[in-house]
Amino acid sequence: MTLFTGSCTAMITPFTEDGIDFEAYGRLIDFQIENGTDALLIAGTTGEPPTMTAQEKSDLIRFALDRINKRVPAIVSTGGNNTAAVIEASLAAQAAGADCLLVVTPYYNKATQKGLIAHYNAVADAVDTPIMVYNVPGRTGVNLLPGTFAEIARHKNIVAMKEACGNVAQAQETLRLSRGQADLYCGEDAITVPLMAMGAKGVVSVVSNILPRDTHEMCAAALRGDFTTAAEMQHRLNPVIDALFCEVSPIPVKTAAGLMGLCSDRVRLPLCPMEEPTKNRLIRAMRDYGIQF
Repeated sequence: MTLFTGSCTAMITPFTEDGIDFEAYGRLIDFQIENGTDALLIAGTTGEPPTMTAQEKSDLIRFALDRINKRVPAIVSTGGNNTAAVIEASLAAQAAGADCLLVVTPYYNKATQKGLIAHYNAVADAVDTPIMVYNVPGRTGVNLLPGTFAEIARHKNIVAMKEACGNVAQAQETLRLSRGQADLYCGEDAITVPLMAMGAKGVVSVVSNILPRDTHEMCAAALRGDFTTAAEMQHRLNPVIDALFCEVSPIPVKTAAGLMGLCSDRVRLPLCPMEEPTKNRLIRAMRDYGIQF
């Protein structure tokens, strides 16, 4: 099954001094859907779940699923490096009504490829909800290889991968080996169109937090085979994308959202506000693109 085609926003989580700003979060969800976003990812890396309490994360997921209300597919991040805990979180998200579970490769304890296969099979055996595997070795310290994903994708509940390995050749090999078994989504905004040209179904995006319509339209152009238009949009977006990663994400995209009045730019420790030189770089990129604030 194909979960979605096009752009999925990896949602930021707005905070106040006292907790999650649910009023602002609801506005962000509506802003995304009204501007064409094809799916939403809740409590992914961009949403800062490591700094949430278990209760906060549970409340966030339930609020988001209620606000989305099946208008677009809702993907909930449930990954971790303790298989039993991932199963527990996945069952809870399934019970809450998630349309898909995003399960990152276990980090820090760095499983072998054999261990990754066993981990994903255990999670997939425990749930009925479709699973999107997330490969992001720059954050986890482990790289899920194309042949490993092809093996994992034999499970009926493993339906997709978010690929953020940073290696276009590896992503192409994953696409080749898993064709007909599972879909691939780009996990790095700057190479969305190249991966879609090779067969990716879309992108799980950070930049779409602030430019949802443009990200959706870029993907739509690629999906209809108009790669001239898609490439032009990618070229235009990339300076903004580069600026959104000039410090650890989601610090810059939170800053950008704050500048645009979408929500507070507050991040939680150990993340901290942007340095002035990089903030100025972000502001220049946003203004050069034509973003008004």
